[in-house]
Amino acid sequence: MPRFLHGLRALGGLTLMLASSPAWSTSPAAKPALKGESCSVQGLMDQLRQGMGSSSKAYRDYLNAVLREAAVSLPSGELRAAFDRETDPAMVEQLAAALVARSEREAEKDAIQTVARRALEDRDPSVRAATVRAMRRTGALEKTGDMYERLMRDGSPEVRMEAARNLIEDNQYVYSGHHGPATDAAVNAATASTDPKVTAKILESLDTRKVGPEAGQKLLGMLGHESADVRRSAALALGGVPAAQMGPAREALVGMYRGERDAGVRKALVQGIAELGFADAVPELRKLRGVDPAMAPEIDAWIRVLESGVQEWGLLLREKQRLQQVR
Repeated sequence: MPRFLHGLRALGGLTLMLASSPAWSTSPAAKPALKGESCSVQGLMDQLRQGMGSSSKAYRDYLNAVLREAAVSLPSGELRAAFDRETDPAMVEQLAAALVARSEREAEKDAIQTVARRALEDRDPSVRAATVRAMRRTGALEKTGDMYERLMRDGSPEVRMEAARNLIEDNQYVYSGHHGPATDAAVNAATASTDPKVTAKILESLDTRKVGPEAGQKLLGMLGHESADVRRSAALALGGVPAAQMGPAREALVGMYRGERDAGVRKALVQGIAELGFADAVPELRKLRGVDPAMAPEIDAWIRVLESGVQEWGLLLREKQRLQQVR
């Protein structure tokens, strides 16, 4: 049967049956003999495995969507068994995504726990990484306990980085920076990491407008990290903290600027101070201007955009970038 009919049947439980002879038929031999088939885990897996080799990304994406849509109505035991015995990372990712879909749609709330266990325990780092990817842009952040903190200590750099991407994209696309517990979970995972590159990647990409007090304290602690990349990222993250945390954050950034020797970190500190104070930060920036003459052009650019009166951070940041380009 053509592949697209398998897909339609999976999406809607469609059964195609021959109801009558076509008007153009001239003999019994010319009649198409279509038979109904039931959707099965194995059938979808066979189709997906074959389609993974297709040169068409659109077709591969279509097959992935078919499996996710069909997941809710597929037999749970068969789907879990297929996931448990599969070893090809590409197929593991798709089966894990199907189980996550079941959990997201409340067809089987604990299905995501099966996925989380394999992400943490499988022997093959490629399989662990693939399983982590399957949870991206879902509600896994709230349903898997301390999974991400544990993934930050995984022995594979690939797994750690995939987990970091999940935290970043979940906060950006699922919660849009408006869900404090999700932000806190990302900060907790970043600070639990022993990989400075991963910690820095999470912090520099995180919207911290809803970060809680405890996580905010952890960000302040990251200013003393031995890695310049982590210090820089923490300074940027602190620039966006809620109003109740702005005072301590601003004091910490200003105090740190005077003793920091890394130029990249100093630049981030200035940006953090600017974001915390907007026009009110100008007097403080003027005081810091003489600490490091090499930073004077950077501080002058910030003073210029902050004095423009614009009250939207994204617009201020774009104007600052424009000034850098025309210098």
